[in-house]
Amino acid sequence: MADIASVSRTDLTQRRKRLRRQRRVKIIQTIWQTMAVSGLAGTLLWGAIQPIWVLKTDKSIEISGNKLLTDEAVRSRIGLSYPQSMWKIQPSQIASSLQKQPAIAHANVTRRLLPPGLIVEVEERIPVAILQRSQLVNPQARSENREEASGKTVEKTLGFIDAKGILIPIESYGSANISSLKTKAKLPNLKVIGSPEQYREYWKQVYQTLSHSSLKITEIDWRDPSNLILKTELGKVHLGTPNSQLPEKIKVLMQMRQLPTEVNPNRMEYIDLKNPDTPMIQVLDSTNALKKQRFNP
Repeated sequence: MADIASVSRTDLTQRRKRLRRQRRVKIIQTIWQTMAVSGLAGTLLWGAIQPIWVLKTDKSIEISGNKLLTDEAVRSRIGLSYPQSMWKIQPSQIASSLQKQPAIAHANVTRRLLPPGLIVEVEERIPVAILQRSQLVNPQARSENREEASGKTVEKTLGFIDAKGILIPIESYGSANISSLKTKAKLPNLKVIGSPEQYREYWKQVYQTLSHSSLKITEIDWRDPSNLILKTELGKVHLGTPNSQLPEKIKVLMQMRQLPTEVNPNRMEYIDLKNPDTPMIQVLDSTNALKKQRFNP
């Protein structure tokens, strides 16, 4: 019995020593882990505040997805001052700011760590028509010489419009003009003349209806809000005020494709579809007097 008690006390003593040794090892490991984490955090903090993590110029901003917009035009709308700390830049705020620009439908901005910079991906609005407005070449000539001033108008390009009716001013593309933009991407052939305020309310309905037509339409004249005028392959078409009858009017116009074979295009002034139930044609008779005649598609 004495031997058993002696062995038990020896085992207990050794077990206590092992436990104390394990606790010391764990304490040392914890200290080293804490020092390592603190050192890593300090290194990262030190590295983060170094001058290398700074955007020195806008050339550090990489632009992609743009076709009509130049890289410079996109960079100028980011609104950063330089040099700028990478960690003070808010990519989501920059993306939101870019999406407020008329020419940009969507933007995504991310940081690039090596080399320090920003990656900006943009999705441009797609122009479906060129916006123009008539203006006098010399407005003062009106009071000096009425005859000379009459007809002295030019179509000034204001910009573009997309399928949703959003106006994209030409200034949105920086210093670019129509000629230079044509070298970058295919521009729409459709022209719209008039003030955007006059047709913005009806644009989506009108464009959707016309875009579904196989008839070639090159111009929409909206200078008179009460009379929408189209320039088509059949000639000029007067549609009157845009309303729910517009699809029906375009359908009647499609049925008039044989018109050039029945009426001399040189004698026809325009097609009157203000009332789609009674399509009319304004023509010049043998005495060059204007007269209207009904046309049955």
